[in-house]
Amino acid sequence: MARVVMYATAACPYCQMAERLLRAKGVAALDKIRVDLDAGKRAEMTEKTGRRTVPQIYIGETHVGGFDELAALEHAGRLDGLLRAD
Repeated sequence: MARVVMYATAACPYCQMAERLLRAKGVAALDKIRVDLDAGKRAEMTEKTGRRTVPQIYIGETHVGGFDELAALEHAGRLDGLLRAD
């Protein structure tokens, strides 16, 4: 399974929904980077993605975006293939 990295905050409902969806898809190892605990990580996220909102999700080397984009991939039937890719 591809490595999944998610920039998140503790209180973000979209982060929680994204994590639930990923866990339901069998993602056991989710690398969650808490940007609310480390301003440097928030700056890193903004520089890498060009976005300031959370969650920001990477599957492998692919920047998926936020929860809406993750859910759209699932709805289109493309999330499983992305998760299986190495």
